[in-house]
Amino acid sequence: MHKSLRNIRFSIKPQREEGDRPVELARTMSIHPLTYQELPYDPEYSHYAGRLTTEKLSNATPDEQYWKTKQEIILRHTGEHPYEISGPDALKLLQRIFPRDISKVKKGRCSYQFACYHDGGIITDGLLLRIDDNCYWFAQADGDMLSWYKANSEGLDVEIKEPNVFVSQIQGPKSMELLNHLIDEPIANTWKYFDWVEITMASEKVIISRTGFTNELGWEIYFRPQNDIEKLGDLILEEGKKMGMIITATPSFRGRRIEAGLLSAGQDFSNETNPFSVGLGRFVDLEKDNFIGKKALINADKKCRSWGIRVVDGIAKKGRSIKLNNQCIGKVTSSTWSPFQVCGVGIVLLDKSDLGPETVVDVMCTDEKIHKAELCRLPMYDPKGEIVRGIDKKIPTKAEPWSGIKN
Repeated sequence: MHKSLRNIRFSIKPQREEGDRPVELARTMSIHPLTYQELPYDPEYSHYAGRLTTEKLSNATPDEQYWKTKQEIILRHTGEHPYEISGPDALKLLQRIFPRDISKVKKGRCSYQFACYHDGGIITDGLLLRIDDNCYWFAQADGDMLSWYKANSEGLDVEIKEPNVFVSQIQGPKSMELLNHLIDEPIANTWKYFDWVEITMASEKVIISRTGFTNELGWEIYFRPQNDIEKLGDLILEEGKKMGMIITATPSFRGRRIEAGLLSAGQDFSNETNPFSVGLGRFVDLEKDNFIGKKALINADKKCRSWGIRVVDGIAKKGRSIKLNNQCIGKVTSSTWSPFQVCGVGIVLLDKSDLGPETVVDVMCTDEKIHKAELCRLPMYDPKGEIVRGIDKKIPTKAEPWSGIKN
């Protein structure tokens, strides 16, 4: 453990009461091994997928973090939690767990996946990597998938384990330039979106994927126990700093992922929403053989109730803050300010599916005042995903304000 981590207030050692009697701790939280890089900036953390995720840092304002992501490059140590599913029946188990056809995921590729309960409610989502013929990693968002794997693996020849892998993401227009500088193999300009590859960095073999949670150009690195994580992490940070990179927290991606329509587990969907209601129906293959939740999803309402929202001169309060004709019509599930569009942006979940884009609503905002807002489609811009795929290489030098509500 890095020496700086020993001074973190959240101790991973058992605490003791007066008289040296042991205190029962329900569960410890796993700390990213590069957390020491954040400590100089007064970090604040939250609990996420059994790990800690960085919510705040003092080195940059939320707007500065947003623009660094959109114009330059950022480093973020995530709370994503990979679990390994391996063995002769690994594919059979994953076909049972996920509503997409896992057999289509080839070695060297990633796939966005989510798991449902039997009633069609969503447990959580994440990124599936096919590591080998009978070995997969699922880097999950917040939620308990480990218990779900074990509960549904009876009778299968499969091993479900914690590989002790930690994820960091490097995002922004300069991310591939940094990658080219750091690795020996000439892949940064040739590999495709949602590819993963094992490459050589500082004489070590590491796994990287061309993915992220910003919808900007970027990549993620998966630190394994055999890696010298401090050496690699310090190299990435120091070389990135020469290009303007800063280490960031949640604000670096919140605005971009909302604008891009990337849903956050536990906020924008939950066990009370099925994939169709939150716009994820395209990731459900109802022609596939039995998977958990299939019967419920076949009979589910297929209409979407989740949309984006743009707010005039305000940031919508999360919760049941949306009204139309003085009647509450739904809730704001995610919300922030967009420095690029110069308006509040958010994701909403309506009570009914009869309303949608271009509906003008009233919304209570963080200034405790009611502002006008308009529902919109997601993503809010770049509908073909050309930025994240490196096709649209234009870097905005200034804001492009939303034109506002058209009466």
